[in-house]
Amino acid sequence: MEKIIVAGFGGQGVLSFGQLLAYAALDENKAATWLPSYGPEMRGGTASCSVCIDDVAVASPVIAVPDSLVVMNKPSFDKYVGGVKKGGRIFVNSSLITDKVEDTRKDCEVYYVDANAIAHEVGNDKASNLVVLGAYIKVTGLYTKERMLETIAHAFAAKPQFIESNQACFIAGYNLY
Repeated sequence: MEKIIVAGFGGQGVLSFGQLLAYAALDENKAATWLPSYGPEMRGGTASCSVCIDDVAVASPVIAVPDSLVVMNKPSFDKYVGGVKKGGRIFVNSSLITDKVEDTRKDCEVYYVDANAIAHEVGNDKASNLVVLGAYIKVTGLYTKERMLETIAHAFAAKPQFIESNQACFIAGYNLY
C-alpha cells in the first residue's frame, strides 16, 4: 500500500494532485481512496488530501503516518514533515519553502522541486502541482509516465486547451529525477 498526504494552499492544485493519483489507480484496477480536507476560504486557505492506493480494498482513507508527503507551502511543511514514516519520501515545493527537511529529519528521502519556477518556464503558472506530481511518479515508480499522461488527458478532457501544457509540466517534473 502507498499512503500519500498532499498539502498546501487552496488553489495550488493539492486536491487535483490526489485525484489524479486515485484516477490512475482505478485505471490500473487498483483500489484507491481520496480524502480531501480544506478550509472554508478555499483559494488561499489550507488544503490537503490523503490518498491510499493498494492492490486490495483500502479499509480506511485516514492516514496517521504517510509513506510519502508532498508539501506545497510553508505552513504544510511545518504541520506534516514530522509525521512521515522513517525511510519515507518528502517532496518539497522549494519555490515557496526555503526550510531544509534535513534540519529536522535525517531519516527520509527528500526531493526539492522548484515547482513554481518550472511551471512558469513551461508556460503554465497554475500547474506547479503537476511538476511535483511528475517528480513524485518518477521517484516512486507508482505508475508509468504514459499512464499519468493518459490520466491527465482524461481528467482535463472537458478543458482540452489545458491538456498539452499540463502534460508538459508533468514531464518537466518527471525529468528532474
